[in-house]
Amino acid sequence: MFRTTAATLLEIAADPRHLGAEIGFLSVLHTWGQTLQHHPHIHCVIPSGGLSLDHQRWVHPRYPFFLPVPVLRRVFRGKFVDGLKDAFHQGKLVFPGNLRPLAAEKAFAAFLRPLFRKDWVVYSKRPFGGPEYVLHYLARYTHRVAISNHRLLSVADGNVTFRWKDYAHGSKQRKMTIPAEEFLRRFMLHVLPRRFVRIRFSGFLANRRRRQLLPLCQQLLEATPQQPSETSGSSETKPTPTWLCPCCGGAMVVIEKLTAQQIRRRSVDRKYLVDSS
Repeated sequence: MFRTTAATLLEIAADPRHLGAEIGFLSVLHTWGQTLQHHPHIHCVIPSGGLSLDHQRWVHPRYPFFLPVPVLRRVFRGKFVDGLKDAFHQGKLVFPGNLRPLAAEKAFAAFLRPLFRKDWVVYSKRPFGGPEYVLHYLARYTHRVAISNHRLLSVADGNVTFRWKDYAHGSKQRKMTIPAEEFLRRFMLHVLPRRFVRIRFSGFLANRRRRQLLPLCQQLLEATPQQPSETSGSSETKPTPTWLCPCCGGAMVVIEKLTAQQIRRRSVDRKYLVDSS
């Protein structure tokens, strides 16, 4: 997944039809879902733009979502399936339990064939509102384990009860109780092999290149003004809002930032008012 993701982004970004630039990004492996089941996926944080291929200027993106998502998912699908084929022929894939029949070459080829008839999902988010928001985002994924202590509710009678968020039903908070052995099994799914690197850098942020290319990026960004929007009718450019209202599409403004303790206190006060009424 790391190799396929990096190769997809670098290839499409270098294409003059889309960006025509050398980009840099960091990739973070995230393997769990809310119920601790195995759900491996990659989070990528990418600067908005890249170096021109001759390293003489900074290239700004022409799309609202940096690179076209339909192209990303098609190229990713092709590269990922090709990677599976290569890994199979090199004997790097293991088929335990009910997957054992796929060890046969014809069965594995039949398994891969329908994958090209499906639309794969590549999720792209709008740009962050600044360095502070980038740090908050990274903090949720870089140095965490599969479940934090505050989600554990009880350990009793050989069972573990924990809280999870049901994204399929409006992010409702729910409780799940499973045997302790099953809880440990799920937790151990997300313990990575020794020396496995779960945060990786690519492009001009790669370890071998960033000492030389990062100062160049900073120099070009200071010398190159932000390109004006093509739809703007005036010479002045308005900053792109960080958040847009999902109903009216207008820019949303930060009124107040609450700590976790303040949020809990307000929820308790609201419950007290409802009960009293």
